[in-house]
Amino acid sequence: MVSRLALDADEATQWATRPECGAVVTFCGTTRSTSPTGHDIIELEYDTEIDLAETRIRAVAASARARWPEIVAIAIHHRVGVVGLREPAVVVAVSSPHRHDAFDAARFCIDAVKRTVPLWKREVWAGGSTWSTDATSIANVEDL
Repeated sequence: MVSRLALDADEATQWATRPECGAVVTFCGTTRSTSPTGHDIIELEYDTEIDLAETRIRAVAASARARWPEIVAIAIHHRVGVVGLREPAVVVAVSSPHRHDAFDAARFCIDAVKRTVPLWKREVWAGGSTWSTDATSIANVEDL
């Protein structure tokens, strides 16, 4: 899911929590104040083509399910628009009967989102901003 609204990690965790699961792993990627530009970041802005991003996010979840068939629930949410300091820009929640599958699948999901979903990030600081130049080529989830 891609949203302009604030992400709620607790809500994703609660949704992923199932009676048959002994493990729920939640990852939150939050806005931090440091940057390779050397500026003190006050906020980030994310942009994407939402239909394409959601299609790619669904492909990441499907790939995780194929790799870890024991996974019960996967939530992958990314925010677009302005994201303030300490606010989540991305939330991944994965549940499974056992922790190793949940940990492995959650890590795969966040890494795959970063590699396969086209998102642009603008760093904002007092007196300026720039679109990130840390871009890499967009991969297909099947190639990961």
